[in-house]
Amino acid sequence: MSYEVEEVEGVAPAPRARVEDAAQPAERKRDYLDGFLAQQPQGVAAGEPGGALYDGVIDALKDIYDPEIPVNIYDLGLIYGVDVTDEGHATVTMTLTTPHCPVAESMPAEVELRVGSVPGIALADVNLVWDPPWDPQKMSDDAKLELGML
Repeated sequence: MSYEVEEVEGVAPAPRARVEDAAQPAERKRDYLDGFLAQQPQGVAAGEPGGALYDGVIDALKDIYDPEIPVNIYDLGLIYGVDVTDEGHATVTMTLTTPHCPVAESMPAEVELRVGSVPGIALADVNLVWDPPWDPQKMSDDAKLELGML
């Protein structure tokens, strides 16, 4: 199929692209990460509770809500451990309410994404464990109050 281009008086025809005219794309510099990863935590050592990176990870976890329960996963007691190194490697050990939870496939990925977006975190890993199993006693008092269990 070919199309005829009508020439209009006083208007120059559009140049035709040729493969040899195409410029090779320059290698993209990942400068948008330079400042993000270079941020240094303030105060207490980064991996300790009370440290800036550790607190940032906890805050990120408190922004993730279970889709069936109106409480964040941290206060639900789904987070069993958070380990943050000074190099910005965060490891979150977590569980879910049941192995048959509808978000069993997506929740760990969301946790990894959110923790990895904390300024100063270069690498985020999530370990999903089933032992010990989760039970309602692992919830914070705030979560129990929110759900009318206190």
